[in-house]
Amino acid sequence: MGIRSIIVLCCVLFGAGLSKAQVKKTEPSLTRVLFVFDASKSMKAEHKTTTRMQGAKELFYKFLDSLNKQKNIQFALRMYGHTVKYPPGDCKDSKLVVPFSKNNIALIKSKVSEARPTGITPIEHSLTESANDFPDAKAVNMIILITDGIEECDGDPCKARQKLMEKGIVFKPFIIGIGLSPAQIKTFECVGDYYDFDNASLVSDISSVISKQKLNKTSSQVNLLDTKSLPTETNVNMTFYNTATGNYVYNYMHTLNQKNNPDTLYLDDFPTYKVVAHTIPPTESKDIKLSQGKHTIVPIDAPQGFIELRRPSGVYNFNERIKSIVRKSNSNMQTLNVQQMNTTEKYITGNYDLEILTLPRTYVSGVTVAQSQTKLIELPNAGMLTVKALENGDGCILKDTKKLEWVCNLNSTTSQVYYLQPGNYRIEWRSKLLKGSIYTIEKKFTIRSDVETKVELYKN
Repeated sequence: MGIRSIIVLCCVLFGAGLSKAQVKKTEPSLTRVLFVFDASKSMKAEHKTTTRMQGAKELFYKFLDSLNKQKNIQFALRMYGHTVKYPPGDCKDSKLVVPFSKNNIALIKSKVSEARPTGITPIEHSLTESANDFPDAKAVNMIILITDGIEECDGDPCKARQKLMEKGIVFKPFIIGIGLSPAQIKTFECVGDYYDFDNASLVSDISSVISKQKLNKTSSQVNLLDTKSLPTETNVNMTFYNTATGNYVYNYMHTLNQKNNPDTLYLDDFPTYKVVAHTIPPTESKDIKLSQGKHTIVPIDAPQGFIELRRPSGVYNFNERIKSIVRKSNSNMQTLNVQQMNTTEKYITGNYDLEILTLPRTYVSGVTVAQSQTKLIELPNAGMLTVKALENGDGCILKDTKKLEWVCNLNSTTSQVYYLQPGNYRIEWRSKLLKGSIYTIEKKFTIRSDVETKVELYKN
């Protein structure tokens, strides 16, 4: 623990729905504030005419009294470093001392008054555990952390912030420092905004900010734009990445609300984001920096249309086995998607090449996808080929056109079944017992949709 000290006030807001679902705009009637109080050994140190502990207690009482003036508010108290003496201390020494309830302010004050500097400082662990102290997500839920110290358990408040965000909690702290150097202040940039502990108007300033944050949350919306630059596209998963770390922070399914506008999301305004819309192929935004308390629109060009693959219902139940590889035209064979037959899939507008995994392959080049239009690709049904032989052999199936096209190799069994697209074919086959190429048998045949064709390799 260093000689210099800090007091960190962290405010966490999360609205209806702690999961990564959309947060409702409607303000809840109840506000809950969880105080996380540091009772570690370093709080014994002096600051001006008092100790850090006494200064923290007085600051705590002022915040409690100030916030209690707001309507319909409840409080709870978590403490850490208060039960296991250092040395050795305990990095799990963090406990919810007073849970949320009405009229518990006197009990909270008494618990803080009784606190004596004892253990060490597990900031990350306490912040992460505090997310479980709220009974539900139906209120505006806030966390205020008061500490004099630096993390002592190999934790990282920045990582705690990330963990809270992964639970859908928007983590917006205020840092109140005592005698911090510019270098020390900089280490808390990932945590939040810096305030001077000796500022006489500190309590009223931060209480006012907290009150305003309940009404003026940092929000954004992602506009998936069509070819007319209108935000009509939707129902696409989108991932928010922290551009500094490269890690993803949020995942949402894009939604249009009841007014047919892109839904509003409430996000942590600290990171710079890049948003990737998981269209086919993916599209992404430029780097986005949100402004605290303001609404930011994130535009992404994502005009889309559809490719529909269809073949009639045939007498053989194999339609569901057929898939198509979809590639962007002139894209060096990069596979974008594998689409099932008899499905419709959405793609970014442009030209695509299809390789449909029939026997033989069906290639469709230059399929144009236009805005909100469906491009229908229809295939005839296959026919069934039954191949029989008296003994095992080697052979293959060739498509019989001006130039013979290899379709597939036969296996060595005496009875085989294949599903082939309509057309003219031939089989080239030789018994394994016969060791001369002149014993090759050739059988020509025609495949018709939904018709079984039999080829017997032992008949002339």
